[in-house]
Amino acid sequence: MIQDIVARFKELYGSQPVVVRSPGRVNLIGEHTDYNNGFVLPAAINKEIYFAVAPNNTNTFRVYSFDLNEQAEFSLDQVKKSDINWANYLLGVIAQIQKAGHQLPGFDVVFGGNIPIGAGMSSSAAIECGLGYALNHIFNLSIEKLDLVKMGQKAEHEFAGVMSGIMDQFANTFGKKNHVVKLDCRSLDYQYYPFEISDYRIVLCDTQVKHSLASSEYNTRRQECEAGVELLQKYYPEVQSLRDATEEMLAAHEQEFDPIIYKRCRYVVQEDNRVEAACHDLEKNDLVAFGQKMYASHQGLQHDYEVSCPELDFLADLARQDEAVLGARMMGGGFGGCTINLVKLSGLDAFTQKMAEAYQQQFNITLKTYVAEIVDGTGLVE
Repeated sequence: MIQDIVARFKELYGSQPVVVRSPGRVNLIGEHTDYNNGFVLPAAINKEIYFAVAPNNTNTFRVYSFDLNEQAEFSLDQVKKSDINWANYLLGVIAQIQKAGHQLPGFDVVFGGNIPIGAGMSSSAAIECGLGYALNHIFNLSIEKLDLVKMGQKAEHEFAGVMSGIMDQFANTFGKKNHVVKLDCRSLDYQYYPFEISDYRIVLCDTQVKHSLASSEYNTRRQECEAGVELLQKYYPEVQSLRDATEEMLAAHEQEFDPIIYKRCRYVVQEDNRVEAACHDLEKNDLVAFGQKMYASHQGLQHDYEVSCPELDFLADLARQDEAVLGARMMGGGFGGCTINLVKLSGLDAFTQKMAEAYQQQFNITLKTYVAEIVDGTGLVE
């Protein structure tokens, strides 16, 4: 694919590009904790978007989407949102770099990749951070890695209109081969933990569904969490977000909570605790205990946070019955997308076949499965 992208670049623009690889991500545990200032445990994976990029000595940004076979051209004088949806992820990054005071000369881009769209592996963050990295490199802008992450997130907010947390861009940029990264979404402190899974594989089972509830319910959950914080603050002024709350605080005032708000808050507090405990499991190389926390995370997302769906629950329950599986849970915002599974290598083929057959029978939908390896974050292709 890299050769094809470079060949197309030379054909279109007639110069020799720099090539950047920008990965998708998984999140092992810590779901819906990011916007509550909590902990997440993502990793960059070997599903990637590649960028061929070179200066063009004009004042124009010329771009070709390899996967869509579409071309576009924009002046760098006034960067604004476009009617071309895919271009906005790129234009948003350019706008952020300009806002930070950097002069951007014209340049050409061909990009494409193999991150499945809509499967919750953050193709959008890979596009944003990949372009940011490439421009930083070819124009020697000296932008710090963390600033590139923040620019990618702002691009998503302002040009794509998605109020995402910072995890996706962070995992894309700070990913490290064979490690997961525990990110504190409040302070942005982070720590790597070895994820030695030579006998296991990360398998993503893609439900192929996206229920319409996803965006409206996401916003509702944010409001429910904020309502919980407001109630707790009456008694504990130090509670600025659910990150500061404990199960004891919740239990002490359970009678005052709306039962639904209580369940939402309990899930977030427990999930933060699970991330911390899961990191201790990795320090001891105890993947069995780690997997149990993945199952517990799914139970919380299903029953307390209520962002799962029948397809996700079916896959998580089926995986739990398989001796080759250490842990399984829904991954991402919910209401569709993927489950993430830790599967013994020796049982991998049987697992994927069994899941696909059962899913087809239950929902009459073809299940897609992806085996993911943990790789380094965005960088140059030498």
